[in-house]
Amino acid sequence: MSGRRTPQVVPIDQVPPADTGGYRHSILVVDDESAIADTMTEILSRSGYLAMTAYDAEEALETALVTPPELLITDVMLPGMSGIELAITMRRIFPDCKILLCSGQAIALDLHASAQSKGHNFTLLTKPIHPREMLAHVAQCFERAPDHSPKSPTSQTKTMSSAM
Repeated sequence: MSGRRTPQVVPIDQVPPADTGGYRHSILVVDDESAIADTMTEILSRSGYLAMTAYDAEEALETALVTPPELLITDVMLPGMSGIELAITMRRIFPDCKILLCSGQAIALDLHASAQSKGHNFTLLTKPIHPREMLAHVAQCFERAPDHSPKSPTSQTKTMSSAM
């Protein structure tokens, strides 16, 4: 098992709180593993975000139509529609929606590369991911401008990809 990270368990009460100044960014978390989806949603909620959960792409789209998210965090390997297909669909419906893909499976790298070759530039995070690292990526999403808007010379525009 070379190259695999040992997951670190962080008690939920040790997740650092965030000062939101009263505004809460909306995030939709999608993972067919309910323990992962629910934990990520809880961490995000405790960190000051308005976090919603869906367990497959269809449920995610239904949820997004009711409450459009500013950020989609989705597992790549979902039953039915993949997380990448979901991300592409969400970007078409909600052009300003930021996207973070997550996966613990090597096949996701091939799917991600295929999507990138078609012009879909999504960030891919490797699971397991430490809550602080996930929160840092989330915060970074809200610091940078949407992909289709004009960029200022000082805005952060690079895509971070984690190797497995």
